[in-house]
Amino acid sequence: MISKLSLDHILFLDIETVPQQESFDKLEPIDQHLYTDKTKYQRKEDVTPEAFYDRAGIWAEFGKIICISVGYFVNRTEGQQFRTRSFTGGEKELLEEFAHLLKEHFSKRNHLMCAHNGKEFDFPYIARRMIIMDVEIPEKLNLFGKKPWEVPHLDTLELWKFGDYKHYTSLKLLTRILEIPSPKDDIDGSQVRDVFYNEHDIQRIATYCEKDVVAVAQIVLKLRKEPLLTDEQIISK
Repeated sequence: MISKLSLDHILFLDIETVPQQESFDKLEPIDQHLYTDKTKYQRKEDVTPEAFYDRAGIWAEFGKIICISVGYFVNRTEGQQFRTRSFTGGEKELLEEFAHLLKEHFSKRNHLMCAHNGKEFDFPYIARRMIIMDVEIPEKLNLFGKKPWEVPHLDTLELWKFGDYKHYTSLKLLTRILEIPSPKDDIDGSQVRDVFYNEHDIQRIATYCEKDVVAVAQIVLKLRKEPLLTDEQIISK
């Protein structure tokens, strides 16, 4: 099935998220209580909510999106290109810009979005944050009432599971075993919060995020038994 898809109909994406506040003590008391209650089953008995707050970014209720990176294939007379770009800045602004991209360029019936673990994380996270930030959800992200086969999403994690839904394979591991150049050559997900709040280096985060987008596209090419992208084919806008 994946071999029959047109690559230029797919929008590849990845998001980076962080806790809404720099530290637990900056939350309102009610939010501290809610976070404590939310995480009581994830935390070990000796781990306090304060110590666990650096993981708050994984929940849309307690985190926020600081970067959405996308990539798409373009056919040119000189050959195939893969173009990437990133949306950063205020969360509402970047969500609105991303929604505009979907509506203007990836809203047709045959358009798909693709991410690694996107169905469990990226896609629902974006939709939830759009609701919270009062941004209209594009049709491609609004799954209410849709049947499973009507959902316009591809997930490289799901493709690799082959129906084994207990199985989880990280992007780093999957690129390693498929002999795809690893995108993890600078920071990793656990460092994004510190780079954002301590170093204030959003461009470094965007570069990292775009590398993940390229890695997802490379996995799709590998599953289609097509040549991988070269550095010359990858263009960052």
